[in-house]
Amino acid sequence: MEIVVAENAGFCFGVKRALELVVKAAEDKARPVHTLGPLIHNPQEIARLERLGIRPAESLDDIADGAVVLSAHGVDPALQSEARARGLEVIDATCPFVSRAHQHIKTLCDEGYAVVILGDPGHREVEGLAASSDRQAYIVTSGEDARAVPRQRRCGLVVQTTQRPEALREVAGELALRCDELRVFNTICEATVSRQESARKLAESVPVMIVVGGRNSANTTRLAEICERAGAQAHHIETAEEVQPQWLAGAARVGVTAGASTPEWMIERVVERLREIAGESGGS
Repeated sequence: MEIVVAENAGFCFGVKRALELVVKAAEDKARPVHTLGPLIHNPQEIARLERLGIRPAESLDDIADGAVVLSAHGVDPALQSEARARGLEVIDATCPFVSRAHQHIKTLCDEGYAVVILGDPGHREVEGLAASSDRQAYIVTSGEDARAVPRQRRCGLVVQTTQRPEALREVAGELALRCDELRVFNTICEATVSRQESARKLAESVPVMIVVGGRNSANTTRLAEICERAGAQAHHIETAEEVQPQWLAGAARVGVTAGASTPEWMIERVVERLREIAGESGGS
């Protein structure tokens, strides 16, 4: 059995940056370090950070002193101000692409545009973006949702960084019919696009795709959906131990891809697990 890893898979720039910031902060043992919620959407990496003494906190009320690290997904800007007012050291690990989306929303609000966010309701990134609009933004997930947005004179569209370009085109097309002026900010991360395209191409050439990443990771879930649409049988897993031999029955090739919060060591473990299964079944 041939095992092929997608050309672009695993950690993106924003996640690498966030992890580097928090690990460096933890080197100073003179004060505690907390992350405001999980730093990234990968339980195994969060567990590794906890072993370094870095603890996630559900709210600022759970942090008495020390440093608070803002997650890569971004937060409500008001939380940053509140954290500083409480005397906490604030380490902003927000992905620069997410920060750019926040700035676009602020500009649109200042200039009187109705704001539409293409994103997953309830996702931490989308919740933070909505907060930048004073929670006045319309959140949509599809062109069908966009058709329910009231007609506007001026409308601005901002996108969750992990969305599909096809969804952006669909929503923008619908909104263009419902306003006099539409401004579109394509805030989809380039790393997201490259990972999605690599996953799609690989999925078109293999019968089975193993997609590695946290189940709470929107971009990993989207990779699995893309692989399914491309014709492969996709299995979204968090750890190598979840791979089942029956998934690979009769497969001469199997593809592997991973979400933006998945470290290289996890991808390598999955590949090792696949090799073990191939060896046990007499494959090569």
